[in-house]
Amino acid sequence: MQNVTEETSNPFGMRVGGSAVYGYGDANADFHVIGESPYAHGGAATGIPFTDSLEGERLQAVLHDAGLLDDPYSDEPAVENLFLSYAHPGVTDGPPTAAEFADAERFLDAELRAINAHILLPVGDRALRYCLDEHTSLAAKLPADARELHARQLRGRGFMVVPVADPAEWEDGDHERLLASLRSILDSDYRQTKGVATTVG
Repeated sequence: MQNVTEETSNPFGMRVGGSAVYGYGDANADFHVIGESPYAHGGAATGIPFTDSLEGERLQAVLHDAGLLDDPYSDEPAVENLFLSYAHPGVTDGPPTAAEFADAERFLDAELRAINAHILLPVGDRALRYCLDEHTSLAAKLPADARELHARQLRGRGFMVVPVADPAEWEDGDHERLLASLRSILDSDYRQTKGVATTVG
């Protein structure tokens, strides 16, 4: 079933209260990038995840090279088969608390179900822990260490999870490793991969 919305910003009309950076992109995307929050990864000024920040510049450059964004960087990126959102969309003066992340999880859950992207790219340890706990059977086997698992392809329950180290801490080769992983998915019959991932677990 395809979503029929043509809205790019907050296509499902989420309302979390206060200023927020809602999900952005193709509501029928196969690839869903999940960041931590506007405080961690940018977008408070633009209203779009992974913008107006070093993290956004670095991540957008990889997504562009993979063919998922039209430009290497934009404050209003033109997306192709891609959706971007945050585990905590609210704009805060400091890092959200554990309780605030827990309270916001229902919005991310609803967004994931609505998009059904199947290929999840959690950015940083917190987003990775969420994906491992909620969408794979690997939580007890793997650490929620996005640096250690950067660019690996992990089979989940209905999802393929590709962890992304926090772009602010990227080292030499991290761009290339993530790009190679994305290209290997795109060069495969990844729609068939979606079907395989759905049967795992």
